Amino acid sequence: MGMVHIKTDTSIEAMRESGRVVARILARAQEVAAIGVTPRELDEAAREVLREAGASSPFLDYKPHFAPTPFPAVICVSVNDAVVHGIPSAEPLRDGDLVSVDAGALLGGWAGDAAVSFTVGEARPADTELIDAATTALEAGIAAAVVGNRIGDIAHAIGTVCRKAGYGILDGYGGHGIGRSMHEDPSVPNEGRPGRGMPLRHGMVLAIEPMLLAGGLDEFRHDPDGWTLRTTDGSRAAHAEHTVAITKDGPRVLTAL
Repeated sequence: MGMVHIKTDTSIEAMRESGRVVARILARAQEVAAIGVTPRELDEAAREVLREAGASSPFLDYKPHFAPTPFPAVICVSVNDAVVHGIPSAEPLRDGDLVSVDAGALLGGWAGDAAVSFTVGEARPADTELIDAATTALEAGIAAAVVGNRIGDIAHAIGTVCRKAGYGILDGYGGHGIGRSMHEDPSVPNEGRPGRGMPLRHGMVLAIEPMLLAGGLDEFRHDPDGWTLRTTDGSRAAHAEHTVAITKDGPRVLTAL
């Protein structure tokens, strides 16, 4: 475990501004998304929001150790059985597609990170249930993000919702600290034991992000692009994420509109 950066109240206010930009990107993506629209067009819309805000993208050209190439877009667009890290393609969205959009923004030296899942055209009931469960799991995780709790309490809250609904949880992936850079310590698993792990303190800022797999398996495979993670059984996936500040007054969502 590396260094956890505690943010001042002033820093949290600054992060709220980058968070608002992220919220606007996700709102714009949902407005633009329709049958026949390509994920690449969603990326263009996201770039426009960043330009309007005078913000930049922490996703663009990001190259973690596992990636063969730098990420070529400002948002991840993961469709149907793609869980996360989907590179926006020129493949038009079809009626009933389940779309997960993950977005980030850097503004004034502070990062924000959030994700939303939605359907295009007529939704399958099973997809609506999956998306609702991801949202409920995120809300449960946020509710546990209070001073005096521990990282394990957030993980347990998320995992309980996912498992109770019979969904898989993306193995080895979870939330993270966030601040001057998009990924900071600590890591925030999507399953865990209550009362375990690092104590939560006023001024910690976490990106909390359940990733649910409809088929009930936790495993994934990588696309040849080295980025996109897919379910191994072809089942659909949903992703919900907010950047949340832990304060003495309770959790504060920084990536809401």
